[in-house]
Amino acid sequence: MRSYPRIAIIGAGPGGLTLARILHQAGVPASIFEREEHALARPQGGTLDLHVESGQLAMRRAGLYEEFLQIARYEDQGSRLYDKDGTLIFADDDADDSDRPEVDRTALRQTLLASLPKEIIRWNHSLREVRPRDDGTYDLVFENEMIGPFDLVIGADGSWSKVRPLVSSYRPQYSGITFIEFGIDDVDASHPDLAALVGRGKIGIEADGRGLIVQRNGNSHLRGYAIFRVPTEWAEKTFDFTSPAKARARLAAEFKGWAPRILGLVEASNDHIVSRPIYALPVGHHWQNRIGITLLGDAAHVMSPFGGEGVNMAMLDAAELGRQLLENDEWKDAVKAYEAEMFERVIEAAEHAAEAVATELSHLGAELSLQHYQAHLDARLQGSAA
Repeated sequence: MRSYPRIAIIGAGPGGLTLARILHQAGVPASIFEREEHALARPQGGTLDLHVESGQLAMRRAGLYEEFLQIARYEDQGSRLYDKDGTLIFADDDADDSDRPEVDRTALRQTLLASLPKEIIRWNHSLREVRPRDDGTYDLVFENEMIGPFDLVIGADGSWSKVRPLVSSYRPQYSGITFIEFGIDDVDASHPDLAALVGRGKIGIEADGRGLIVQRNGNSHLRGYAIFRVPTEWAEKTFDFTSPAKARARLAAEFKGWAPRILGLVEASNDHIVSRPIYALPVGHHWQNRIGITLLGDAAHVMSPFGGEGVNMAMLDAAELGRQLLENDEWKDAVKAYEAEMFERVIEAAEHAAEAVATELSHLGAELSLQHYQAHLDARLQGSAA
């Protein structure tokens, strides 16, 4: 009978859960350790589009494609660009035949969680250290306990991974871009004018060295991101996040002179206003293989969110690592093969993300955004006509 390594997955995000699900289907045990107290301990972020060749492929391999279709919002794939005066300069409102449907992050996570036995996930386990043993295995050191040994520790624990230092000295660097996140609840009933402005999808506005992205989420919710090119500490020095009213007013002041209906998106925000500085690892980040340790998702290759590849790449990492572990007779060789493939695969996505963050809010930014959306529209229309 074939034996498998004792596996620990650090992090219950989409990547870690996808890997656990693929292994679970094959009868391979793995333990997940997650720092959050429970599944709904904090907001999981906005909507994302799952790509056929990555996120959707991973859901198929996880045996969850039908469940994915239940949460996919094909109707919310539209895109619009406005100028700061509120003039529409681009619209693709008929994108419901596109193959990259929107999915709320919370719904995706809940779908993955529901596919796993509850006992394999240990909540409220914030990893402090991965401690090597003399025999080549590893212990996991938490706040009040140490658990182990494990043969294979997989860091799926995000940008500030506690597993990464065992294989790489690199840390994510600030990109120069900070998002201020805000949201509007029950927008169709409470602000039908803003709902109509955004439509069924997302909008973008870029002018005066700042930008806005607002996207439709499920449950009639809008999630917005105000975008600034500023020093790392700018947001904390500029906004009083302990007072939502003050933070909202300060954010609106940053867009003084913009059209009232555009400014209304900020003014209608709920009290969840937070700073999200954007960090990234270098393009081409890689490491020398270390037996018993590997990374996936943001822990391996965090990149800017421009391009929407982060979760897709994490889930594809999980699918490929799972495939290698199940198909390869020697798990150590499986990890080596996964890493070699992953290092090459993510370069293109990381390059595009780095290029996008470099031009964001520059004199080229708005023009490049328009070209990007127009190219996607042209490709979709050509595909429909074929």
